[in-house]
Amino acid sequence: MRAYNFCAGPAALPTAVLEKAQAEILDWQGKGLSIMEMSHRSKDYVAVAEKAEADLRKLMNIPENYKVLFLQGGASLQFSAIPLNLLGKNSKADYIHTGIWSEKALKEAQRYGDINVVEAGTQIDGKLAIADASTWNLSQDAAYVHYVDNETIGGLQFASVPKANAPLVSDFSSSILSAPVDVTQFGMIYAGAQKNIGPAGLTLVIVREDLLDQAKPEIPSILKYSSQAKNDSMVNTPSTYAWYLSGLVFEWLLEQGGVEAIHKVNLAKANLLYGYIDSSDFYANPIAVQNRSIMNVPFTLANPDLEKLFLKEAEENHLLNLAGHRSVGGMRASIYNAVPLEGVQALVNFMDDFAKRNA
Repeated sequence: MRAYNFCAGPAALPTAVLEKAQAEILDWQGKGLSIMEMSHRSKDYVAVAEKAEADLRKLMNIPENYKVLFLQGGASLQFSAIPLNLLGKNSKADYIHTGIWSEKALKEAQRYGDINVVEAGTQIDGKLAIADASTWNLSQDAAYVHYVDNETIGGLQFASVPKANAPLVSDFSSSILSAPVDVTQFGMIYAGAQKNIGPAGLTLVIVREDLLDQAKPEIPSILKYSSQAKNDSMVNTPSTYAWYLSGLVFEWLLEQGGVEAIHKVNLAKANLLYGYIDSSDFYANPIAVQNRSIMNVPFTLANPDLEKLFLKEAEENHLLNLAGHRSVGGMRASIYNAVPLEGVQALVNFMDDFAKRNA
């Protein structure tokens, strides 16, 4: 049987997508070969790539004046690519600091420009939160403002899109396609694929066309958004299988009713899990209610000595990858789009039984 996978990434993929990929792995659409063995410049593969982009544009309502790039290197490579692409004419940028991933992004950007760090992490009644925007020291002349929409490790998420005079650039790795988003509010959105898009090896960049001429002259061509846009994300050989699988995920999402429909399911999952945690004296969540992630739910046990037993018994019950990140400890359930509501219900049932037996 398939287990329920709560891994933060690489994360669960829809069973229907995996079954379709399995059926096509040796013989893609009667061509006698796998799509992994196919030239990325062949007519057949280009059609797959173009359909994936078209379906993503439909899912996110991406306007025509935004380029959609399917790149490599993960979101971490974009930490360098962003300042190299956007600080060529104005070397100043604001980076909103809320956790580990936003810190990694700003430290990389500091190699390339004058970075104003906006400390937005705070505590409210002993819970981690994002400080009110009125306390932020945003610059008047930044080329862009960068933030991480959802801190995967900490489970901290922005309640709304920040307001800024400069173009917003946001890491949506953990939250893309989980809820509706107005792309026009951003200069750029980027995301590693391995959480809500597809398998590891692909990185999505959605960038407004007017930002394509802001690059530093020393930027490598493979990192240059304008070059990738002109070459349909094929300056070099792309991650063809990851791109194909992501396209299957986009098809699956459209079959579910799109982002609006999956958002309702995601809210039901998050409300179920947070509701149980809040009702329990045995478990606790460290995030202020208004900034709780609907994708990554960290929680602690009243007795940390029981953590190893909890993880062992969870695995025996086919509930996998619930250990928190090594930097923070505790537990974490990542409940991305592909994790079904019944999986979260199974987790809550196990947590309740474990608490009763070990209180």
